[in-house]
Amino acid sequence: MVKISIFYPRSRGSNFDMDYYLKKHMPMSIDRLSTQKGFKGVSVERGLAGDRPGSDPTYVALCHYVFESIEDFMAAFAPYAAGLQSDMRNYTDIMPVIQLSQVEIMK
Repeated sequence: MVKISIFYPRSRGSNFDMDYYLKKHMPMSIDRLSTQKGFKGVSVERGLAGDRPGSDPTYVALCHYVFESIEDFMAAFAPYAAGLQSDMRNYTDIMPVIQLSQVEIMK
């Protein structure tokens, strides 16, 4: 399995509309990708704090999709990529950091 992680780094002066992200963008994304071959799950996280008590989180939000393979993810995402990426301007001005990882342990 592979995990596609999308990290939204916290930075001073940046904008992230969590309400829009949770109620509009992610349902749209989940509706499109969850019905595709190889989809295993998705999670969304809201950053609360950093490594020290009272510190700001490193990331405002994180999203993780799990698919059976990179090929399954690419086939699922490609038809919707332009629409999902253009919707980003509705909830953030943050350039996300994206990582594809091989899942070694998942329980």
